[in-house]
Amino acid sequence: MSAAPEQVVADEVAAALAAGRPVVALESTIITHGLPRPRNLAVARDLEATVRSGGAVPATIAVLDGRVHVGLTDAELARLAAAEDVAKASVRDLPVLLARGADGATTVAATAHLARRAGVRVFATGGLGGVHRGAAATFDESADLPALARTPIVVVCAGVKSILDGAATLERLETLGVPLLGFRTRRLPGFTQVDGGQDLTWRVEDAAEVAAVRRRADDLGVTAAVVVARPVDADAALDPVLHDRVLAEALAAAEAGGVTGKDVTPFLLDAMQRGTGGASLEANVAAVTGNTALAAEVAVALAAG
Repeated sequence: MSAAPEQVVADEVAAALAAGRPVVALESTIITHGLPRPRNLAVARDLEATVRSGGAVPATIAVLDGRVHVGLTDAELARLAAAEDVAKASVRDLPVLLARGADGATTVAATAHLARRAGVRVFATGGLGGVHRGAAATFDESADLPALARTPIVVVCAGVKSILDGAATLERLETLGVPLLGFRTRRLPGFTQVDGGQDLTWRVEDAAEVAAVRRRADDLGVTAAVVVARPVDADAALDPVLHDRVLAEALAAAEAGGVTGKDVTPFLLDAMQRGTGGASLEANVAAVTGNTALAAEVAVALAAG
């Protein structure tokens, strides 16, 4: 492995970047905060395998012992998967973790920032963070949104997490100048839901079209991410009636328990998992796996020029 003192780029990733070969960044919060053990390690390995089968090199990103790692060994994946109390790290948390020599799992915002800093142009995740329900009173809004506005990368996702306010999130993305493309859809996906209930302006049909949009954005000096919203496959989506019932219960429990800030999302996702008997977890895994396969296609298309 090689890089500056504060950053370690895996040899395989560094070689691919130097040669202009396709690389896909993967976040690490799904390992530490998104999935239960031991499923988290199995899914992390499967996502890397999905990238490889699509012709690209995986670069899972995390902070270990106060150093940014762009690309993890299998032993490092296993370490994260088994670790307790790893910090959930957005961009604001990175300097503190590095200064303290601590470990951190990167969110969408931090992963996008660190990936682009290392030269990686494509990033796959599950659902985006966004504007929380009731944000008019709480001002609770994910740091993912401003990070996307300043990070010129392609982010392949399953739309906005359905626990959030999709309409308000779309408005914020528009205000921030973030291009949002529906992948073979003109409706905003809702993470574990095929349809999140909002119309989209733009639809693309394949990875080559996504790559073309990113190139034109670069030509124009557009420094925002190009976000691609790919719906979860219909046969893997969470039943809408079950979803709505369990979400209402989870939101009420969060309010009653005084859950706020960055604790809200993991609380609600955990409640959804328990309330759906694990069905939301399976839909989550299906969504991020499909997004990762598409991201590999986009990375290949971008590398082809």
